[in-house]
Amino acid sequence: MRQLGIAGEILWTTTRTNPDDFDFQVRRPGHFFFIKADLAHNRATVRHGVVNLWGIIKVLHSFTGVQMDDPRDRRDWALTYVWAYSMDGVAAGLILMVLSSLYMWFKLPGKRVPGAICLCLGSLTCGLFCFGLRLLF
Repeated sequence: MRQLGIAGEILWTTTRTNPDDFDFQVRRPGHFFFIKADLAHNRATVRHGVVNLWGIIKVLHSFTGVQMDDPRDRRDWALTYVWAYSMDGVAAGLILMVLSSLYMWFKLPGKRVPGAICLCLGSLTCGLFCFGLRLLF
């Protein structure tokens, strides 16, 4: 990959019909590389795909690195580790923030009715983002 100037996560193919062909993909946010190597003739072809800003945002919201089902797959790109651990930290912080705010809300009896209304509206908004937008996109 260094010879081709490609950096990113390797996604191995699951089946190989010809033992002389070696196909795999390399992905990083915004870039997709499709490498097809013909080992018998010592040739390789590389297709490069680029996505726009909307595509990069979509990938970053769903990019977790490699699938750990295959023992050949492992995180081999440092930015994947940084992204995965930072998203874990953000998720843990959001959970802590929600639980602590529920605890503080429960400790203020005079604010329970407005808090319940806000909790319901927030839950509806969350449901819209989780389920409603799937219908649009």
